[in-house]
Amino acid sequence: EFGNREARVIHTPGHTPGGICLLAGRHLISGDTLFPGGPGNTRGEKDLFAEIIHNVETKLFTLPDETVVYPGHGLDTTIGAERPHLQEWKDRGW
Repeated sequence: EFGNREARVIHTPGHTPGGICLLAGRHLISGDTLFPGGPGNTRGEKDLFAEIIHNVETKLFTLPDETVVYPGHGLDTTIGAERPHLQEWKDRGW
């Protein structure tokens, strides 16, 4: 539940040019930017992958570990559960 909180819009292009996440307190609606196990699909485009990884690293992984992530589909996760895997995602390239 988000209660009466306002949501902050975080621009996170990569999956799409207009990609955003919404942050309300410790709740992040990540859409297609971040899922359990990695970033959203960038269709094999290296520049788009670099862009989404940059946005995940600099805009989302600065949030507290206990921030709950609600992706566009699939299971929920937390920032703390996903942050340790960043280098693994960079190495695999998707």
